[in-house]
Amino acid sequence: MSSATASSSQTTGAARLLQRQLKEMRAAKDLPGISVGLINDENVFEWEVILMINDDCKYYGGAYFRAHLLFPPTYPMLPPKMVFQEPVPFHPNVYPSGELCISILHRPGRDEHGYEHESERWSPVQTPETILLSVISLFGDPNDESPANLDAAKLLRAERETGDREFRRRCRRCVRESLGED
Repeated sequence: MSSATASSSQTTGAARLLQRQLKEMRAAKDLPGISVGLINDENVFEWEVILMINDDCKYYGGAYFRAHLLFPPTYPMLPPKMVFQEPVPFHPNVYPSGELCISILHRPGRDEHGYEHESERWSPVQTPETILLSVISLFGDPNDESPANLDAAKLLRAERETGDREFRRRCRRCVRESLGED
């Protein structure tokens, strides 16, 4: 089999898998706060995601965040990329550009920096559902250990260590923006 044929069949297999996973997620009744669809009906590799954060979430309660989940043609062997749309959440694990930094979306294998165990990184058994559940969890418990947004991480640490409330204020502003209030 030529590499072009292998690549084409891999892409077709990935497309079929993504179509099935999208259908399953749309039908799921046990995924409160998560809505998924295609950005363009002709491209199953690009999803639009809406995350509605529970009101009881300490920093981001009530937020309504939009993101794109972008799958490579080699999915599920390689992870997708998740990019938040405006307004981008002020969060230690979200780059100011909107790209999400979370272990589950890092390429499989050993972490060259030594921050993550291989079991925390991408594996083909992961699904869009497990990714989005991990993201929802991350809003409830931001990780300031290996931040994508240094300002957010510093302010979160300051709140935890001294009780300073600037992180909380910035998060609440972000929530209001996500609801179209600012």
